[in-house]
Amino acid sequence: MDVTQTSTGTQANTNTQSAANPTIEPAAISSDFNTFLTMLTAQIQNQDPLNPIESQDYAVQLATFSSVEQQVQTNDLLKALGTQFGSMGLSQMAGWVGMEARVAAPVQFDGSPIEVSPNPAVGADKVELIVRDSAGNVVQREVIPTSGDTLDWAGVATDGTPLPNEVYSFSVESFQNGESMIETPAEVYAEVVEVRGVNGQSVAVVKGGAQVSIDAVSALRQPG
Repeated sequence: MDVTQTSTGTQANTNTQSAANPTIEPAAISSDFNTFLTMLTAQIQNQDPLNPIESQDYAVQLATFSSVEQQVQTNDLLKALGTQFGSMGLSQMAGWVGMEARVAAPVQFDGSPIEVSPNPAVGADKVELIVRDSAGNVVQREVIPTSGDTLDWAGVATDGTPLPNEVYSFSVESFQNGESMIETPAEVYAEVVEVRGVNGQSVAVVKGGAQVSIDAVSALRQPG
């Protein structure tokens, strides 16, 4: 009788929470609880009559099941809230479309110079800008000032030949006394063409197709 009353109370509680939160599926929870009752009944029927299971053990099993059930409902609720907050982020980021974001990501070269923000290592006495194409091949390597000042990459080879219009990535290799210290990605300004939700997070898609999380954007400006 106690088990039947607990089942009814739990089912009522489940229905109440389902009405308040449409993301929780009461049918699945009810099915799981019925499975639990079936297992509990089988346990009672097959127990040793000379050494029956204590009523306290049944209470512990029921409490454990209820705890897991509540945790599942909580996880569903948190997931729904995360999706909601992600949608709010998209609304706030809608104004980013058409602006230029400074990111360390591959970008599309369309013939216009690309503004690069290098980040040489402290103490470097020589710095080289490395440009790679979409296949990862190094298409250009040139010495740049160690100051780290922003520069415009014109997309022209050392012999003056224009490089193809495609996606390029940039990095900086720092040297000291002729020895390589470190190679790090260089940030560039790229046009934001879209904002979208990916795995519950808002990301910016820059010209060239790279997806960048909002935390990876170090600056944002109007084009031109």
